[in-house]
Parts: sequence; structure tokens; C-alpha cells
Amino acid sequence: MQKYVCKVCNYVYDPAKGDPEGGIAPGTKFEDIPDGWACPECGVGKDEFEPVA
Repeated sequence: MQKYVCKVCNYVYDPAKGDPEGGIAPGTKFEDIPDGWACPECGVGKDEFEPVA
């Protein structure tokens, strides 16, 4: 599954790990994360993430 990186703080969202503290279960694709989710490191929205090359 595709990983995504925060353009602000370089946090990497790994779908295999999810974001359990943010309510995102392991195995959740980035596209399936609710729009209201925020980066657990710096708090920006999904629109500030880009696919890891």
C-alpha cells in the first residue's frame, strides 16, 4: 500500500500501521481516511500530504 508524507513535518502515514491514536485502524488506505483527520505530528489536514515516491 502507498505511503504518504506530510509536506509540513515529514510525518509518514503508513497504511500498514494506520494511526490508532487518531482512530485510523491498521490497513486503512490513505484515500479511505476521513477528511477531518489531521497529521498526528503537526495537525495539518490530509491536503498537506503527498505520496512517497
